[in-house]
Amino acid sequence: MSLFRNLLPVLALLAGCVTGEPSSTTPSASPGAMPAVSSAEASSGTAVPKAELGQHTVKVDGHPINVWSKLAPEPWGAIVLLHGRTWSARPDFDLQVPGESRSTMDALVAEGMAVYAMDMRGYGATPRDDTQWLTPDRAEKDLAAVLTWVAQQHPDLPAPTMLGWSLGSLVSQLTAQRHPQLMSSLVLFGYPRRPGAIYDPDPVPLPEPERRTTTAEAAAEDFIVPGSISQAGIDAFVKAALAADPVRMDWRANDQWNALDPAAVKTPTLLIHGEKDPYAPMENQTLLFEALGHPDRAWVIVAGSDHVAHMEANGRRFVHAVVEFIRRPTP
Repeated sequence: MSLFRNLLPVLALLAGCVTGEPSSTTPSASPGAMPAVSSAEASSGTAVPKAELGQHTVKVDGHPINVWSKLAPEPWGAIVLLHGRTWSARPDFDLQVPGESRSTMDALVAEGMAVYAMDMRGYGATPRDDTQWLTPDRAEKDLAAVLTWVAQQHPDLPAPTMLGWSLGSLVSQLTAQRHPQLMSSLVLFGYPRRPGAIYDPDPVPLPEPERRTTTAEAAAEDFIVPGSISQAGIDAFVKAALAADPVRMDWRANDQWNALDPAAVKTPTLLIHGEKDPYAPMENQTLLFEALGHPDRAWVIVAGSDHVAHMEANGRRFVHAVVEFIRRPTP
């Protein structure tokens, strides 16, 4: 087994080279048509057409969950994107920079996909609920409802692909374990947890939510590879992140993450992360990849990138890896 673990990084690089309650929707913008663009053009440094943005509300247990959309005119597949711990969907996946292409949503639409990005409770355009807290189980239930709603919008397409980034990858895995029928494939991006890690229960009594103000320093801290993104790109992200999420959301019940079990993932899975991502060390990714419960899996390392690989100069490698995995030949 130790020999297999030592070989896994090499195998991963080679694989990368080959390749609810009933919901409602209130769109604020109808999707527009876009010309097709190849994955080679869907780059952070190459112009990608800007798709028209839609906004929807999916009600889950009476609470409104905000979902953004950008759609190709005749999509061949759908994908749902879930943000990380601090920032919401728009800054993370639809960053707009004059003269640059940094939007993952636009790049995936250019590949012919229907793209949706959810704001978890307390993030972006989704308000906190009356508890003022978010928990892993609550986030999983909300995501399951959104996946169900997205599938209803595209009854002639396969079940959506689920892509979770950073903490969003943990929510996505939890959802895949409990509702495998809701997704055709799973993408775990920038996975920040060591498999088998155990989290303690909440303290008693539970403290009040901190509602900590977010900062420009925190918004810029993930861009650690020099030259991987322009200063204009970093500045645009900081501005968008602080505007969308001026107050940091509060989480509790971290012991619910103890239910995460890679062996319980029975969905085809792509593991992807930046080469220099400090939150996704090679040892942890090796343990995760080895333990995944579905034989159809791949591991891609985006060279020269960090935790925000999808926004950086090698963003087209990220998009190519995701699209190629979704469209891989299957029996």
